[in-house]
Amino acid sequence: MNWLVFHIVSGQSFFTGIILVIISALTASSTRPASKRLTALAFSIGVIAIAVSSTAIPYWLYALSATVTLAWIVSHLKTSWQSWAPYAMVGAWLIAGLFEIPYHIMPSVAISSDRTVGVIGDSVTAGAGSDDKAETWPSILAREHQLVAQDISHVGETAASALKRVKQNPFTAHVVVIEIGGNDILGSTTAAKFADDLDDLLSHLTSEDRQLLMFELPLPPFCHEYGRVQRAVAAKYNVKLIPKRVFLSIIAGTASTLDTIHLSQSGHQLMAAKVWQIIEPAFAQIEN
Repeated sequence: MNWLVFHIVSGQSFFTGIILVIISALTASSTRPASKRLTALAFSIGVIAIAVSSTAIPYWLYALSATVTLAWIVSHLKTSWQSWAPYAMVGAWLIAGLFEIPYHIMPSVAISSDRTVGVIGDSVTAGAGSDDKAETWPSILAREHQLVAQDISHVGETAASALKRVKQNPFTAHVVVIEIGGNDILGSTTAAKFADDLDDLLSHLTSEDRQLLMFELPLPPFCHEYGRVQRAVAAKYNVKLIPKRVFLSIIAGTASTLDTIHLSQSGHQLMAAKVWQIIEPAFAQIEN
């Protein structure tokens, strides 16, 4: 995967954009031609980096940041605003960055009462396009760490079809890992329909003694709403989101995928290792 694509889709370009926008605010007062060009360049690239990152911060925070940024632009004409507009813009974008940081931190898990892990996924997990003898990451996870895997992953799965499959195959696992949503985004599911379907799925899975972990969706540019839906529904049901960079770090390697998305055997091995790093504390104190 191209490093720039990784930087954008992982959401890291959001922070790069914030840094560049802040630099432009702090250098705008210089009268030197070179500094003015630097300010314009930093601001332009920064705004683009923020926009294409599809970072799902709340609308009100985008509105606040956009408003003070507009005020900063106007301050170049209205000199009385120059005493506060740059600092307001810096403050607003810093708040936006601080709001986003938690979604880039790996989630923690509590101790589980057994060695069973549930897995819900689409073709990335089910192994579409792989050799028939290929071992998928839930199977590798179970074999290498003496777990029982309740894996109901299926090719073409969406949030709606996953709910039907869960109802047909009830989970007993107290730790469930969810890799769902890619087909909703790339298919015909609207963001509103995805919100309803994901709410139904997570509502059905939620129980007092169960921990739900879900891969946050890597989003194409300008697909903020799907990310906003996923975060809102996940928060509603206390589902812990796994940062986008985790999945992207696996498919970034050319040997890890068959077609840039679906995992090869080495990709499944890497995925199993990544997931185990996250869920290991849940099983650390359980006797094999």
